[in-house]
Amino acid sequence: MPEGVIGYPATRTLPRDVECSVNNTATRKQDRDHSYKKHPPCDAGYAMIDKLEMFMVLAREQHFGHAAEHCGVTQPTLSSALRQLEDHLGVVLVKRGSRYQGLTPEGERVLEWARHIVGSTRSMRDEMRAMRFGLTGQVQIAVIPTALAMVHELTTPFREKHPDVSFAILSRTSVEIQALLDDLRIDAGITYLDNEPLGRVTAIPLYRERYHLVTSNMDDLTGRDTITWREAAKLPLCLLTPDMQNRRIIDQHLDAVGAKVSATLESDSMIALFTHVQTGNWASIMPEKMVESFGMRDRVKSIPIIEPDATHTVGLIAAKREPATPVVSALLKEAARISELQTA
Repeated sequence: MPEGVIGYPATRTLPRDVECSVNNTATRKQDRDHSYKKHPPCDAGYAMIDKLEMFMVLAREQHFGHAAEHCGVTQPTLSSALRQLEDHLGVVLVKRGSRYQGLTPEGERVLEWARHIVGSTRSMRDEMRAMRFGLTGQVQIAVIPTALAMVHELTTPFREKHPDVSFAILSRTSVEIQALLDDLRIDAGITYLDNEPLGRVTAIPLYRERYHLVTSNMDDLTGRDTITWREAAKLPLCLLTPDMQNRRIIDQHLDAVGAKVSATLESDSMIALFTHVQTGNWASIMPEKMVESFGMRDRVKSIPIIEPDATHTVGLIAAKREPATPVVSALLKEAARISELQTA
């Protein structure tokens, strides 16, 4: 666990001179016992943040033991903290039984408030740190697999401006990205903006995704500059797994022209799809940007798919919060600068 706040991302460790900080989980209780009398308002507020974060972790893990382990506390400590939170708010938050049974309606509402309060608290701490030290720490960005090839277009110029920042790039589905943002576990995500509903986010469109048929079997498609969706469906296809939004988009377009496809190979890895295409036994439907990034024009043929010439917008998203953290504000600004769409 990172130092400071239970459940707090590693990117958010507090400056040593923050009066309310604690050094680690083992010394937390001792620090509070000694400091409470000296700084009661600050410590009481910090304890509330702790309890809200524990509650958020429980809602995410849906298991008392796993949540306690994630928070670095014992299960009785976690249960006690949650009961104190319930007593303080005057409502029951968690359906209890022999095991976790979910949140009550009041608990669901408090979860929304907890995300807002904890997120705002982190934003405040980050801004105070940035005012003293500039942008520092690790920025965590979750990205849909089909957009991984373009992330360097954002991270490289950003780090040139802010050399004390490092990055963690995570490959995730669009659904996972939204959940990670909701739980304050990432700073931003890169995902589709116009196909499936997004939560309460700030979005900067980056580019439009276009679809190509990719094959290494040149003989069957000699001289073809385009291919229709219906024609592509007749080939032995390897595609992303159905939990990926890109796959759902492809299925939607095939269904719209009355073409049904049963992929003969599925994977959550674009690299796995490319290697199978290279065997000559499979073709695939991939975003144009992804094909270009692999630089294999001499080994595979990439043919635009038409009827229709479908496009979907991919962009950077961050939790909608005012004010945003300094690093998120800077990231959104950089995304708007590099956007191919000029609509931000």
